[in-house]
Amino acid sequence: MTGAGKPMAAPAMAAPPGTWVAEFVLLGAIWGASFLFMRTAVVEFGVLPTAAVRVFVAAACLLPLVWLRGAGAAFRRHWKMACVLGIFNSAIPFACFSFALLSITTGLSAILNATVPLFGALVAWAWLNDRPGGSRLAGLAIGFAGVALLAWDHASFKPGASGIAPAWAILACLVATLCYALAASGTKRYMAGVPALVTAAGSQLGAAAGLLVPAVWLWPAQMPGAPAWTAVIALGVACTGVAYILYFRLIEHAGPARALAVTFVVPVFAVFYGALFLGEAVTAWMLFCGAIIVCGTALSTGWLRLPGDTTAGRRGRRGRKGYAEGARADSRKGK
Repeated sequence: MTGAGKPMAAPAMAAPPGTWVAEFVLLGAIWGASFLFMRTAVVEFGVLPTAAVRVFVAAACLLPLVWLRGAGAAFRRHWKMACVLGIFNSAIPFACFSFALLSITTGLSAILNATVPLFGALVAWAWLNDRPGGSRLAGLAIGFAGVALLAWDHASFKPGASGIAPAWAILACLVATLCYALAASGTKRYMAGVPALVTAAGSQLGAAAGLLVPAVWLWPAQMPGAPAWTAVIALGVACTGVAYILYFRLIEHAGPARALAVTFVVPVFAVFYGALFLGEAVTAWMLFCGAIIVCGTALSTGWLRLPGDTTAGRRGRRGRKGYAEGARADSRKGK
């Protein structure tokens, strides 16, 4: 999903649905495709080179926009912290998901990516003292129960065809989502008031710097083919550069709360793409666990609340605002 400080100022009233629904669906479709592109690229590039090329391309797309939109002065003041956040916001998660996709399906990895708000709520509670109310606590329990059920069904330690056991791939996905959550709270704490585009561009620059040496060291001996290059460039341009722009526009046109709902749409597209283009099996158990995770996420972020929970709405609004301030540090999510 998603670097930066406070979201761009939203209008007093959200725009009519017709002006933002198309952008909402397009953003979910683009971020859902990121798992397909990573799966295509990582086979030939390898884990760290895939992540590195992605963030280099994204930085090349986003950095010029910083100056075109007059945010150069803010970038010069805050680039160091933005770069540090980029290690957690992009470098580690992109590498983890690339690793995971060597042995698990794109749909499964996308469903696990939907746990970002769950970890976000836990990190905000521990770090920022943002204690969730009753409904949000129930959502955390339900969401992590869904993760446990999903992992139990797939977490074999027997290496697959790639030589990687699915259990390690699932763990890598969860490490990635935890890093997204840490970056979100870090953004809220240290980058409040910084334009979203500044933190987004700075985070990609920091991720590129962090991945440069290991990517060069592990660069494949045989040059990847055209399909792999097309996939990794699409990751950087579309799934990161263009997706950030769409996300900022969605915040402006529909408001932060509606923009964050794209988290629930991304796995739908990812599962569809994986089944259509890669022939991946979609089991009823995977869909069932995914539904549990989404319900838990909706409760933990304040989108839903349990009957009779009078504190959930108030906590939920604060949670949505806090998450909105840092959610762009989460990159679909795998985004």
